[in-house]
Amino acid sequence: MLSRIAESLYWVGRYVERAEDTARILDVHIHHLLEDASVEEDVACRALLGVMGITDASDPVDINRVTERLAFDASNGTSIRGALVAARENARGAQESLSSELWECLNSTYNSLPSQVERAARAGPHAFFSFVKERSAMILGLTEATLSRDDGWRFVVLGRSLERIDMTTRLLMACFGEPCGPSEWVTTLRSCGAHEAFLRTYRRPANASSVAEFLLLDRLFPRSAFHALGVAEECLAALEPRSGRAGLEGKARNILGRARTQLEFRSVGELIAELPRHLDQLQAACAQAGEAVALRFFHHTKAIEWSLEEAVGHT
Repeated sequence: MLSRIAESLYWVGRYVERAEDTARILDVHIHHLLEDASVEEDVACRALLGVMGITDASDPVDINRVTERLAFDASNGTSIRGALVAARENARGAQESLSSELWECLNSTYNSLPSQVERAARAGPHAFFSFVKERSAMILGLTEATLSRDDGWRFVVLGRSLERIDMTTRLLMACFGEPCGPSEWVTTLRSCGAHEAFLRTYRRPANASSVAEFLLLDRLFPRSAFHALGVAEECLAALEPRSGRAGLEGKARNILGRARTQLEFRSVGELIAELPRHLDQLQAACAQAGEAVALRFFHHTKAIEWSLEEAVGHT
């Protein structure tokens, strides 16, 4: 597979996942602000921007400003709209590796964005978030149902898994950075689409320990960091099979394997005791793995440039 095609498919996976996760986070947090009058809007909005790695020096910050920046700003690659535009542009450059149904879904989603943004301006952002979540689920379903399990599919799933690890880690970092009560932990679970699955698993109210355990270590929930790490490792193992008798080949796989092992062989008590440090390490591992994937599979060489002086000198 051409590195250009592989890179486009990888970023389709990352951008669609980024759009869906951002829609989930914004939808839940806006409802939380509306339902709980005791929540300070400026503090909550700055925490929300912090989850996305954005700092805002303006004072105060309100939910309208945050929604515009994280949902509707087409020039911002971290916004929902910007991510979906970028996903469609990457898909356009790799149409030969996508099914026609998947491409049509991505393209129609892109074409519907202006009308959906206008609708949100009139009726509120909830309908826009629902649209994004539904279309992301459709894209995920078509990826699983219409693509062969070849390298193209693996790059899409690899990108999606790395983005999922990053977003889950950001949410937990934001919660453990501020004092949180039961309602905030429920908000965190809902932001990951994990609340019902959590209740079926634990059958008790959410607290810091149980939420961290579920979102980091659960082997069966697809949005947990441990599960996403395993999926990413499986993709890398198939993309770069082992050729020797010792060790693992591929820097990205080594990085993710160490991160998974550090989670797997620590007790919940050990993780909670120093959770901010472990979350920092996990997010750093995710970023390093992304860089290693880019260097290994998407390395671009500069085009050859002919110099008139050099040409004359060699005549």
